[in-house]
Amino acid sequence: MTSRPAGDQRLRDLARLRRVRDRIDREYAQPLDVEALARGANMSAGHLSREFKRAYGESPYSYLMTRRIERAMALLRRGELSVTEVCFTVGCSSLGTFSTRFTELVGVSPSVYKRQAARAAEGIPSCVAKQVTRPVRNREAPAGMPLLA
Repeated sequence: MTSRPAGDQRLRDLARLRRVRDRIDREYAQPLDVEALARGANMSAGHLSREFKRAYGESPYSYLMTRRIERAMALLRRGELSVTEVCFTVGCSSLGTFSTRFTELVGVSPSVYKRQAARAAEGIPSCVAKQVTRPVRNREAPAGMPLLA
């Protein structure tokens, strides 16, 4: 049985976590780190990380990178920017880290994704391409997974 004050605290924490998640969704391209997010939520970095993972199933950093990769996928499908330009546009400061995380989530490197998306774009509506190519979280994408058949 949970005492009333503990239950109230949990609700306040959940509201703060929701604001942190919303901030990540809005400001994914900005330099964000767990310490800055925690300060904004009036929580310690450790408490924020533990509670965010408990509430959403992944760390704040993982959630941020997933948002960045989703946006990168959309930019790469459009084909107007190079992989390097996309990397910096979505807020990543390291092309190597961006490429590694992109490959973990999507199953292919950003350059391969861009080539495959360009070939597949001929005749596929963008709303369908977005749904089919949604990134897989937590390293679930099998290596060499085809994007669009």
